[in-house]
Amino acid sequence: MSEKNNLSGTEKIKVASQGLRGTLKESLKDAHTGAIREDDQALVKFHGMYMQDDRDRREERSRKKLEPLFSFMIRLRLPGGFITSDQWIGLHHVAGKYSTGTIKITTRQTIQLHGILKSHTKPTISAFNTMHLDSIAACGDVNRNVTCASHPKESPLHEEIYQFAREISAYHLPKTRGYYEVWMDAEKLVETTEEDPLYQDRYLPRKFKIGIAIPPNNDVDVFINDLGLIAIIEDGVLKGYNFAAGGGLGSTHGNANTYARLGSMLGYLPKEQAMKAIYEVITVQRDFGNRSDRKQSRLKYTIDKMGVDAYRAEVEKRCGFSFEPARPYAFTSRKDAYGWSQNHEGKWYYTLFVENGRVVDENNYPLKTGLLKIAETGKANFRFTCNQNLILSDIADADKAVIQQLLEEHQIIKSTDSASPMRRNSMACVALNTCALAMAEAQRYLPTLISKIEPLLQKHQLADEDIIVRMTGCPNGCGRSPNAEIGFVGTSLGKYNLHIGGDRLGERLNTKYKDSLDETAILETLDGLFDVYVKERNAGETFGDFSQRKWIGDSH
Repeated sequence: MSEKNNLSGTEKIKVASQGLRGTLKESLKDAHTGAIREDDQALVKFHGMYMQDDRDRREERSRKKLEPLFSFMIRLRLPGGFITSDQWIGLHHVAGKYSTGTIKITTRQTIQLHGILKSHTKPTISAFNTMHLDSIAACGDVNRNVTCASHPKESPLHEEIYQFAREISAYHLPKTRGYYEVWMDAEKLVETTEEDPLYQDRYLPRKFKIGIAIPPNNDVDVFINDLGLIAIIEDGVLKGYNFAAGGGLGSTHGNANTYARLGSMLGYLPKEQAMKAIYEVITVQRDFGNRSDRKQSRLKYTIDKMGVDAYRAEVEKRCGFSFEPARPYAFTSRKDAYGWSQNHEGKWYYTLFVENGRVVDENNYPLKTGLLKIAETGKANFRFTCNQNLILSDIADADKAVIQQLLEEHQIIKSTDSASPMRRNSMACVALNTCALAMAEAQRYLPTLISKIEPLLQKHQLADEDIIVRMTGCPNGCGRSPNAEIGFVGTSLGKYNLHIGGDRLGERLNTKYKDSLDETAILETLDGLFDVYVKERNAGETFGDFSQRKWIGDSH
């Protein structure tokens, strides 16, 4: 049966949703349950939310014959990862009033809050709206949050490129007013049809992610996006972008038809043609993507099924112009510039380490309080990085001392400076206790595991190495473990597949080295790998490159 005649259940829900409205209003009014109706659980994602439950308390709730403790995660749409100090203050108070209190910086430069009860979803969205923030299209089968190189010091043209990320986000938003009708009780307009040339009534086959990198730093991990743009700057002028399509890191254990993939180069386009090409890359995926099997519906599978040349040709046909050969560029790093730095305008920036993106006061470290005090000065904006960290930005020379004092008072400088290179280059997804897909811990466990790996690094005199380590609680890749030098992928509670051989720049995926290791086996294995690495590496050879050469090579 053809894919078009064998639509998945989610596809049918989208088409019948009346512009993503479904029965969300009715679900929200039902006080007999903390959940929303099953079809609405698919639709609410397009509004920037996931329905979740506290998995730590499932068994207890089941024993008491109570329904799971349902709540919602709400994710903001913040293209380029920027908010003002006033918006941070508002976010701080919303998090304290309606969520668990933890502000979570994601791997896509935005913020999400967890543990929001159904009755608090509308007040939360309404509060964000008063701050000129929204969550529309932060999740769901649409173009999601557009990421962009985070640090203005990367280039004098950062602002131009960041503004383009905002334009991409706005241009590819769903046209429905359903978001405002459901969450802000906006009046429904008289006309019953809403024309949406891009998404029509079926939206995309699956989520779509766009990222923009500014060489030489690949801090956005540009090749893991469905569409990655690499800014080409010549003689101080932004000329255009190299386009790479078909990235995506998710897979399913035991299903060889699913796999992580990095984007394939389509070619270069001058900046004047970039928006049209982005739009048509998306429409080709809309029209050719798999709508019967959601495990095969990301752009990476569409491109592998069609072939890169055929996909490029279809985009070119729709654009009315052709890609040029990709322009030269080079990445030299993929990390955040911690500490103070100054850009071409004389503005100051402080990049602080936020372990796994969790902004919270705990373990005698008042991070959340400190950031609120800094925001209350009104002297710094807030920028989020794709490595789950935070940049206090756009600080005037005269205001730097005030920010420095607050950073010191709240131990933020101490925490950032004292973290080891491996810890500062680490990342983990949310996983347990909220993610329904998680098979193992990630953000709650990785800090502990790194504390046990650090003595091994000291033993082998590798403590100063910038080894990139990432952990995910399942193989869906939200913490980007498939393109780390060392990746841990959860298989069951306390067990992880160990992947090695990714490069330091984000241009090569890693490979599974051992299956389902517990902590003892992980530490023993890494101890042995580090020992061989130190003895046999070439000068300047990274752990990822050595691992690829020594243990992966042509055998995989």
